[in-house]
Amino acid sequence: HETLQQMENALQQARFKAKRTQRQYDAVDPDNRLVADELERRWNDKLRQVRDLEIDIERLQTETPPNASVPDRDRLMSLGADLAQAWESPGVTPECQKRVLRLMIREIIVDMTEDSLPLIIHWQGGDHTRLSIKKNKAGHTRWVIAGDTLDLTRALARQMPDEHIASILNRTGKVTGKGRTWNRSRICSVRSNHNIPVYREGERQERGELTLDEAATILDVSPSTVRQLIKTGEFSANQTCKGAPG
Repeated sequence: HETLQQMENALQQARFKAKRTQRQYDAVDPDNRLVADELERRWNDKLRQVRDLEIDIERLQTETPPNASVPDRDRLMSLGADLAQAWESPGVTPECQKRVLRLMIREIIVDMTEDSLPLIIHWQGGDHTRLSIKKNKAGHTRWVIAGDTLDLTRALARQMPDEHIASILNRTGKVTGKGRTWNRSRICSVRSNHNIPVYREGERQERGELTLDEAATILDVSPSTVRQLIKTGEFSANQTCKGAPG
């Protein structure tokens, strides 16, 4: 009984404090009545707490739970026969599910291989179930983003800061491994997990790369003119994805 265990732990702590206060009282100089009286009062308080807890525990141990009515007993038996129904019933809390598992499972034996975790679940009735869980690779979690999203992030990281990458991924409908939209911190986390360097201002120019608008400014022409030059093959160009700088 969870409540009983908590009360027994509290009783053990109360007894420890009472003994400690008694030792302090025994060690004080009897002539120092002010200190001795205060320690005696504290000792009596601790002893009273111990006695109150002992009474509460005794009362809890002697309480007999009411017998279930026939309809309740029938319902409990039906739930036991259909665990899925009991598990998914409305109002069943995660804590209740944990208690059910603790009642049903006797032990779980886990082995370890290079890429998986073989499990053997021993149930209270004597049956056992074998499972195998694939281990996460280094830098991966169970919430792995799609491969094309990771490739796109890696390419965009060589062109722009994290917040701009997040905007482009959101515009193209890409989501995180948990199905969420992107922001700067999530892009930063992906880069960290996959060893993708952060964008450094000016690195495109060092590689001799220009955006369409930058090329138009240098040539003193309109962006549409640059697009036409690209179409005719005068300029070579590459766009990582729709919405990314050309």
